Amino acid sequence: MRTLIFTLAVCLMAVTTGSSKPKTANKMKTIVLVHGAWLDASSWDNVIPALKAAGHEVINVNLPGHGKDNTPVSAISLQSYVDAVKKAIGNRTDVILVGHSMGGLVVSETAEQIPGQINRLVYLAAFVPRNGETLLQLSGAAENKESLLGKYFRPDEKTGAGSIAKEGIRDAFVADAPDAIAKKVIDGHRPDPLVSFVTPATLTEGNFGSVVKTYVYTIDDKAIAYDLQKSMVQKNNIIKTYALPSSHTPFFSMPGVVASILLQESK
Repeated sequence: MRTLIFTLAVCLMAVTTGSSKPKTANKMKTIVLVHGAWLDASSWDNVIPALKAAGHEVINVNLPGHGKDNTPVSAISLQSYVDAVKKAIGNRTDVILVGHSMGGLVVSETAEQIPGQINRLVYLAAFVPRNGETLLQLSGAAENKESLLGKYFRPDEKTGAGSIAKEGIRDAFVADAPDAIAKKVIDGHRPDPLVSFVTPATLTEGNFGSVVKTYVYTIDDKAIAYDLQKSMVQKNNIIKTYALPSSHTPFFSMPGVVASILLQESK
């Protein structure tokens, strides 16, 4: 298992964020990034430059109903999320598909439907469901007792969406992010469609199970607790892992390290 020691070594790797020439020693891949709930594609803004500088194609997916997308909640389903990712991938193959948080469910379902196009799944502080599980069930698991989501989550059955109480966003999601980024996340918070949390995963061993998987732990996570992350990794037989001393959103607090891991996984 990759450990924190390895990850700290990754921190020392040179990550170019400027306009250096792309590397050509390794075959370049397509890296597809999928954000989580209550966030949007801008989550990855500080990670992307290093990936592109290394010569990889990067596709940053904004899921329906997130960010500036105004798709109504009534028109959103888990499949519509998956369709957005599949549309972004198109006919590309050898794809490194990365999911954060709720995006873990989305990338899992995408791999189930187009396993031949996916080189590897990378879960970053993400839910990894088994067939038939919902994210709501996983969130309520005993292993997630350190999570603050239960304390601050505010569902709205009438709209089919839910939000995080403003006073809890910093501690639950961006505890170690720079103040300016944390303020942007808090000020931009909007209710998120709940469909992904209540839709059971439909996954098979022949499709989803055939795709190589990597998990990136976030040890100080107060949204998806470290204990739950370890439990999901064990239950899904994920062998290769990294560990970051971060909150739920390391792409804000340590984007260079996240980029280094993704570059390592793209070799």
